[in-house]
Amino acid sequence: MLRIYTNITQGEAWVAKYKGKKTAFACVLGFTQTSLIPGISAAGRTPEDRKYTALADAEFLYYGADKKGQYPLPPLIAGASPVFITRAVVETLNIPVYLFNAGLLEPPTVPTIDLQGVPAKCLSQGAAMDFATIQRLLEQGMIWGERLSRNKENEYLVIGECVVGGTTTALAILTGLGIPAQGMVNSSHPICNHAQKWEIVQAGLGRMGGWGDMGTGGQGEIQNSVDPLRLVAAVGDPMQVAVAGMAIAASRHGGVMLAGGTQMLAVFALASAIAQFYNLSWQPEEVVVGTTRWVAIDSTCKTTQLAQEIGKKSAIAPSLIATELCFDNSRYAQLQAYEQGFVKEGMGAGGACIAAYLSRNWQQHQFLEAIEAQLDRYWQT
Repeated sequence: MLRIYTNITQGEAWVAKYKGKKTAFACVLGFTQTSLIPGISAAGRTPEDRKYTALADAEFLYYGADKKGQYPLPPLIAGASPVFITRAVVETLNIPVYLFNAGLLEPPTVPTIDLQGVPAKCLSQGAAMDFATIQRLLEQGMIWGERLSRNKENEYLVIGECVVGGTTTALAILTGLGIPAQGMVNSSHPICNHAQKWEIVQAGLGRMGGWGDMGTGGQGEIQNSVDPLRLVAAVGDPMQVAVAGMAIAASRHGGVMLAGGTQMLAVFALASAIAQFYNLSWQPEEVVVGTTRWVAIDSTCKTTQLAQEIGKKSAIAPSLIATELCFDNSRYAQLQAYEQGFVKEGMGAGGACIAAYLSRNWQQHQFLEAIEAQLDRYWQT
C-alpha cells in the first residue's frame, strides 16, 4: 500500500524504523491571496469559495461528518475534499490531531494553536509578509516541533497543511532557492497550469530584487546568496516557514513525515536552506515526504524529478513515499474523480494513509470502507 519513489534506501530505512510505531498528526493552516487569482487553484470553485477552504477543512477534520460547522466544505470543480481521507484515518485509528493557525483570513472556529502569523499577500507583489512575522513563525514552528516530538506518545510526527494556492508559492520558493522547478510542481487541476504559475512567480521574484533577468522560460539567476527567510517573506506563504521550523526541531528527536506533494518538497528544501544559512542542527535523514499516488504519477508535472533536483541543493535528497490508495472502484463519483487527476492531495491525506499502513497495515478495502463511510455520513446530515 505504499511505494518509495526517490532516495529509496533512506525511505526503506525510515519505513522499517517507524512501522508499528505511534504517531500524531499536525496540520498547519494558512492563507495566501495568491489563491484569489482566477483559475489558479481548483480547491474551491470560485475565489470567494477559496477564502474559506482551510477553515472548512479544519472544521471537518476536527468534528467529522456528524456535526455541521460554520463553514461548509467548498464546492469543487470536481471531486471531494481530501479531508475526507484524513478524517477517516485519524478517526478510525484514534490518532491525536493538532491544528495550527499560521495565518488565516478569519479566526478558526475549532481549537487551534496560534503561531502568530498573518495571511500572505499575493506573491506577485514580491512582499508577501514582513520579515518579523517570518522570524516569529520559524521560532513558533521550532518550539512546537520540539514539544510534539518530545511527547513520548509520539514516535514520529506527520505534518500536513492546507494552503490554497500553495503549489504556486512552492514554485516561488523552489525557484528562489536556485532549484529549476519550472514545469514540475503539482496542481489541483487535472492538467497543471504551469504557465500561469510561472508568470506569477516571475513577477514576484522580479519585484523582490536581487535577481537577474527571469526571461521567458529561464530560471533566473540569484545575484547573491539568498536568505531563505527573506525569500519566504517576499514570495512565500505562512505555512512554509512554520512547517520547516517544525521539521528541523522534530527531526532532532524522531521521525517526521511531511504530508503533502510538491508543497512539502518545497518545505523540505526550505528547511535544508534555513538550517544551512542559520547554522541550525537537524537530521534530514529522519524527514520524509509522504503523498498520494495521484501526485507521484501526475503526468502533467515532474514530482520525482523535482525531489531529485532538491537533493542536488540539499544535504540529502528527500525520500518521496506515496500511498497506493486507488478510487477506481469507489461508489462515489467524487472519489473516482481523483483517478482523472482532480484534487490529488491536501490536508495531509497521503501521509495519513501511509501512517494507517504503518500502524495497522491497512489495505485498499479498509481505506475505501472508512473513507466512503465519511461521505455516507456527510451526505446524510
